[in-house]
Amino acid sequence: MDRGELLELIRKAKESRVERNFKQSVELILALKDIDVKRQRLSINEVVFLPHKPGRDAKVCVIAGGDIALRARRAGADTVIPPEELDRLATSKRDAKKLAKAHDFFLAEVSLMPKVGRALGPILGPRGKMPTPIPPNAPVEAMISRFKSAARFRTRGQLMVSGRIGSEDMGDEELADNALAVISAVEKKLPQGLKNVKKVMVKLTMSPVVGLKVSR
Repeated sequence: MDRGELLELIRKAKESRVERNFKQSVELILALKDIDVKRQRLSINEVVFLPHKPGRDAKVCVIAGGDIALRARRAGADTVIPPEELDRLATSKRDAKKLAKAHDFFLAEVSLMPKVGRALGPILGPRGKMPTPIPPNAPVEAMISRFKSAARFRTRGQLMVSGRIGSEDMGDEELADNALAVISAVEKKLPQGLKNVKKVMVKLTMSPVVGLKVSR
């Protein structure tokens, strides 16, 4: 699929949208083919750093203490969890689930990763949200900035990959750039690359799906 076809798909999706009293997200869906899920383990959970900020910032939670926690707060992290809070979250599944639902991405100090795994692994793992480690002396500010412009694309147990590439008020060119970045990232995770993509679809949150078959 080339850029021109993607642009046309995005335009059609916008034209067919149902007006709502809120800003709708634009979602990209890739239907897959020729993959035997019984023989080939297919578990795509890809974080894509999009070339254009997708409307709203992704929600980022940082699990850290000391200087990293201070820098994370200054850098605009949505939530900063101190190490001692992990013990409480380990015994409160309800609060852990609320935390997981409220954030798109998690970052954690390398030294805390084992403790994070024990406390939050059962909640974050199945959601594909296990934290990205923050190495010592890492530029945590730059990491938070990058993740705020990122999107997650998952298979969710079926022959389909989906995720958000932006919002309806973004330009078609920007949405096409974001879509191409996602397709390129997912292609590398498929056994036969784009040959495993059956159909590319675009939709707004509460609007019809517009799709195009991939001829390869």
